[in-house]
Amino acid sequence: MIVLGIDPGSVTTGWALLKAQGNKIHYISSGVLKFDSKVEFMHRLAEIKSKSEELMLELNPDEIALESLIFVKSPTSLIKLAQTRGVIISSFIDSHVGKVYEYAPNLIKSTAVGHGHADKQSIKKFLDMMVGKREYETHDESDAVAIALCHIINKGNTHIKKKSSSRKSSGGLAASLAHKIG
Repeated sequence: MIVLGIDPGSVTTGWALLKAQGNKIHYISSGVLKFDSKVEFMHRLAEIKSKSEELMLELNPDEIALESLIFVKSPTSLIKLAQTRGVIISSFIDSHVGKVYEYAPNLIKSTAVGHGHADKQSIKKFLDMMVGKREYETHDESDAVAIALCHIINKGNTHIKKKSSSRKSSGGLAASLAHKIG
């Protein structure tokens, strides 16, 4: 199963391609789609759609996971993010009917470290352990890797059984699964 994780954004969109095979997760590639921030937002949507379509054709994933909308203080930012997500989703929804999933930011974080308010450094440690140490161009790219991992783990594609979480446990899910990920 090849999973594409997407962290949508109107200036940069992170993406990551992971392969779940048995009880192993393999990193394939990741990157960032960059859009011209000098172009008026409504006109930038065409560039977002075009680059998203090119990415889908190039990567051809089996399933796609996205981060769901997050609460932001600015209604204008939320509207732009929603429109961006809609355009990105429109680039693959026809070819991936029933194979598109979204995950709340808190679920992504709790999958990684056991609680939904983890910081970027804790997520980075989780990613290093799960897919090997890498340098990511932006947080959008590393977030996309975390989104793809969240999908694989929560959907059960790796046949990994989550241990029941307790407040005494340290290291979260990542620590409990370290021996199972190759």
